[in-house]
Amino acid sequence: MSSEEPLKCPKCGAEIEQTAAGLISVCPKCHADLTDLAVQREKVGRKHDYSIARDDSATTHEFIVRTKGLTKIYTMGQVEVPALKNVDLDIRRGEYLSIMGPSGSGKSTLFNMVGGLDKPTEGTVFIDEVDMAQLDAYELAWLRCRKIGYIFQTFNLIPVMTAIENVTLPMIFAGMTTDEMMDRGRELLETVGLGDRLHHKPFELSGGQQQRVAVARSLANSPAIVLADEPTGNLDLRTGREIIELLKELNRESGVTIITATHDLKMIEASDRIVHIRDGQVERIELRSDVDIDVGTIHGQEEL
Repeated sequence: MSSEEPLKCPKCGAEIEQTAAGLISVCPKCHADLTDLAVQREKVGRKHDYSIARDDSATTHEFIVRTKGLTKIYTMGQVEVPALKNVDLDIRRGEYLSIMGPSGSGKSTLFNMVGGLDKPTEGTVFIDEVDMAQLDAYELAWLRCRKIGYIFQTFNLIPVMTAIENVTLPMIFAGMTTDEMMDRGRELLETVGLGDRLHHKPFELSGGQQQRVAVARSLANSPAIVLADEPTGNLDLRTGREIIELLKELNRESGVTIITATHDLKMIEASDRIVHIRDGQVERIELRSDVDIDVGTIHGQEEL
């Protein structure tokens, strides 16, 4: 099945266009389950997506994330606090992007908008050219489950569950069988170096190991995008660097798009581009090759 072809229902023959196929898990006409077909089409297109990720001639359709006029205003009593102000940002498939800025700059708000965890006051977020604001609750949940993986600073593991149970939990919502879940969970934990910790609970793991479990969990449903919110914030220097290298390796080998919100200048080393946010606006965007790093500072620029 070509990634460019419409998704065709095997039961009634209805065709669903590509822009919608990534969101619809049942046929709109006969209600047949299309989940497996949609996942297969995404996997077919993944290698092509990565090959064009850094092609400067890529068109709009090669951007996996686009924001247009993104604005977020929080109301606190009688006071309105603008967190984002008219942000336009395009992120290519397979890119490793770091969003950096001081506390209160709006980077976490932008991160949450891209992940569908919060809604903008104005403006639009497109994921694979789908306007997230136009999705109902079911479609939005399906998109987050299938398209996006999340890594949090505080790990957010369920303490009563083992490592493999934490990793396989998102697979339940994706409709995988028990055998498929266990095979996939074991494979992912081996990938992040925890093949011998499958049945350990979070309190039996170090901070770095818990974050590795969180990385494995973010990949549970083969997402196109992984959002990492301060993934090294609670880790020591050595462990933090290991997590950064792990994310970069996953980005390079699988073509998954990595978007991080971070204060950690070490993240720049792995990034393709760095987006600097200040006062709710994009201050500047830099290529990694244009940035000179020296022991926690960027020459000629303000340290963040």
